[in-house]
Amino acid sequence: MAAAIKKTASTTVAQIEELPEAKFEKAAEAIAAPATEMQANVRKAVEKGVADTRAAYAKAKAAAEEATSAFEASYSTAAKGLVEFNGKALEALRVNAEANFAFLKSVIGAKSVSEFVALQGEHARKQVETIGAQAKEITALAQKVATESAEPIKSQVARTLKLAV
Repeated sequence: MAAAIKKTASTTVAQIEELPEAKFEKAAEAIAAPATEMQANVRKAVEKGVADTRAAYAKAKAAAEEATSAFEASYSTAAKGLVEFNGKALEALRVNAEANFAFLKSVIGAKSVSEFVALQGEHARKQVETIGAQAKEITALAQKVATESAEPIKSQVARTLKLAV
């Protein structure tokens, strides 16, 4: 009986020693399977996030480049318009200066006060008409320049809002 107990005891110890290793391996496999699956899911999520970020960056970069080109076009149009505007203003100044010099020549040649008053009245009337016409031309040109300069930015904003909606 002592041999049977010894045999049973030795078998049980061997079984106990083997049992934790088998359970450990099974437990490790049971834990590793979800962890591996979780790692794969995290990797997929990170890869998707990186891809989405790259796409958003590319979209933002394209929008910034389009906005930059719109501002450049607007600036170029405004610069050209400003040159034209300045040319028109200088032309108006030249015309007015020539009219003033012509008036001075005619005043110097005036023989009486009544002739001077008549020349003064005529010059004032012509100057009012001329300055009024020049103001209309310059105002129209300023409106044209403002409209043309704003158009590239306006159309870019419209495209951006259309894409966003």
